[in-house]
Parts: sequence; C-alpha cells; structure tokens
Amino acid sequence: MVKALAAPTRAQAQGAALGFMLAVPVFALARGLDPSAGPGAALLALGLFVTSAAAALQAMAPLGYARPSFGAPNAVTLLRLALVCTLAVALVRDGLLASNGLAVFAIAVLALLLDGLDGWLARRGGRGTAFGARFDMEVDAGLACMLSLILMVAGHVGAEILILGFSRYAFIVAGWGLPWLRAPLPERFGRKVVCVLQVGALCLLLLPGLPTGLARALALGAASALLWSFGRDFLYLARRR
Repeated sequence: MVKALAAPTRAQAQGAALGFMLAVPVFALARGLDPSAGPGAALLALGLFVTSAAAALQAMAPLGYARPSFGAPNAVTLLRLALVCTLAVALVRDGLLASNGLAVFAIAVLALLLDGLDGWLARRGGRGTAFGARFDMEVDAGLACMLSLILMVAGHVGAEILILGFSRYAFIVAGWGLPWLRAPLPERFGRKVVCVLQVGALCLLLLPGLPTGLARALALGAASALLWSFGRDFLYLARRR
C-alpha cells in the first residue's frame, strides 16, 4: 500500500513559491555567464537548483520546523542556493573561467557575503531553527564543493583543492562506520572562522591571472586550517565516545 504524502505546510508552500520565482533568474544568470553556448548548461543549473530546493523543503518536517512562515533567513539561504547552482555552468563549460572569470568570482563572493546576512537575520529576530542552521550549513558545503570542482577542472590548482570541497562529506561518510562521529558538537567561533577562510580562499582562487605560487600557498593554507578544524572536532568526539 502506498502511503499518502503529507500536505505541504504553509512554510513549505512559501518556500516553494520563492523557489519558483528564483527559477527564471537562475536560468537567465546561467545563460548570461556563457551566452554563446546553447541552453544545455543553463538547464543543468536550473535542474540542480530545483532538485536541491525540493530536497531542502522536504527536510523541513523531519528537522522539526514548526514556524508558520518560511522566514527571511531561509529566503536568503535559498537565494544563496540559487547562486551556487548557477555556478554549475562554469563546471561544465570549458574555458568559462578564463573568459568570464570575474563574473564567476562575483557570483561566488555574493553567495559568501549573503552567508552573513541569513545568520544575522536569524539572530536578530530570534528566528534561528534547526532546519535553518542545517540548510545554511549544507549550502556552505555545496558552495565549497562547487568551487573546488570548478578550480580543479579549470586546472588552476591540483586535486589537493578537493580537500576544501569534500572534507565535510568525508567526515559524514566516516560517521557511517564510526557512529560516535555523529554526536553533536559544541558551537565554536573558530569553526565559523575557518569556514569563511575556506570559502574565501576558494573565491580568491577564481581570480584570473592569480600567480601559481600564490594560488598554491592560498590553497594549502586554507586546507591546513580546515584539516585542523576537523581534527579538533574528531579528537573532541573521540574523547567522549
């Protein structure tokens, strides 16, 4: 017997409506990044956004979202998700980073700056939720993953750049075999600083004409800080298992 799907909540309906409104700008911005190409890459970006947004909205109930509205903080995070998905064009279009790197850089920086806005809105009105925190964290991880793949495909840096994009996912996979790694972690300001450094370094590496030596140093420095942060969390959880 097929179980009936639960009716969407008002908050989910508002999030879906905002997602539909963002769909056209996502496609238009993706097309604008590479207007000489066909619509295939832009459709890929749009499909990625629709799929990711739907998954996020579906996760609201399991994460205990009980507020009556979608809320401004989550709306900003959804906008950030739209920007991240737009960057997928640079992943599949060869040479785009060389020909239109400043535009890619600007989109990535905007997605990073808006990360501060959604957190500020959540704190300012006491509107922070478990869903909002998780949504924000997943968009951060998605942005880092997208930028690291773009940089590797473009040949700006070596495969070591994937440390900056996939460390969190590696930590999650490790938790499948070591359940104690899934225990909650305390809030730490240092973890937030490292996250900003991580994504900030990835954004800077998008800049055209960045000297190879400087790019390598920037990537290794950010990767070292990230590994230190994950290592500290690993030791914290290991001592309390």
